[in-house]
Amino acid sequence: MRTRRARVRTTCAEYLLPHARETVFWARRLTAAFLTRNLAGGAASGDPADACLIVTELVANVTRHTRSSCRLRLCVSAGTLTVEVSDDSPGRPRFRPPGPGDESGRGLLIVCALARTLDVLDTPTGGKTIRATLSAVRPRGPGPVPPAATWPGRATAFR
Repeated sequence: MRTRRARVRTTCAEYLLPHARETVFWARRLTAAFLTRNLAGGAASGDPADACLIVTELVANVTRHTRSSCRLRLCVSAGTLTVEVSDDSPGRPRFRPPGPGDESGRGLLIVCALARTLDVLDTPTGGKTIRATLSAVRPRGPGPVPPAATWPGRATAFR
């Protein structure tokens, strides 16, 4: 008797985005177009708004805190969407508690609450990649509680 292995379809797209004011706008549009093409086929059924918000926050952090262009990579496979944003800056993202009147400082907290996992990986060129994964079905309950200190080491994962 022969058994057949189920094939898992993986679809990826990668975009190199310049360091410019309109980069966040284009990253959001490219993500929405990718999700429209790939979620319609049933590869994953997560909320596209969550993915667009995660991309917006991560790309905005690159344009705000570095002088680097960024690489946006999106992959859908087996009910999971992976979002990766890479830059050339060696600086690590930091969680900091925002004050009640602050207009910024909540982006990574939002990403952490929406993503199933959040990793920071060093690249061979001295930069970093922030990887967020979203599952097809969002888990119930609050997201992980992020640490108050800077992310140490090569990779940090939450959840």
